[in-house]
Amino acid sequence: MDKNAILQEIEQMSVKDLAELVTMIEKRFNVSAAAIAPVAVASTPRAAEEGEKATAAVEAYNVVLVNPGQKKIQIIKEIKEVTGKGLKECKELVDKLPAIIKEGANPDEANILKEKFEALGAEMELR
Repeated sequence: MDKNAILQEIEQMSVKDLAELVTMIEKRFNVSAAAIAPVAVASTPRAAEEGEKATAAVEAYNVVLVNPGQKKIQIIKEIKEVTGKGLKECKELVDKLPAIIKEGANPDEANILKEKFEALGAEMELR
């Protein structure tokens, strides 16, 4: 199987399955996807004196829907899959923006969710 075929298979996976796959890859190859996740830049007094910036890894994100885009129904269905909420609750989230889709997500999960919703045309933020 070539890389493009693998990517096509991954695109068809649910968010839950994709998160599980990331965990399996991390364990199998003894790597961490967090190493490539976004980091927050924090300035310390010592770093400021030396003209440097210290970095600290962000431990949790809120995944926020800013704009559902043109595929509002698909976005609502995806929110239902991610949150386990009813369709009515999911529709209310989409109607009252910005809306937190997932609170306290680890960096890997947050990025996966963001990419999944953006692939459907939604505008997302990680806070």
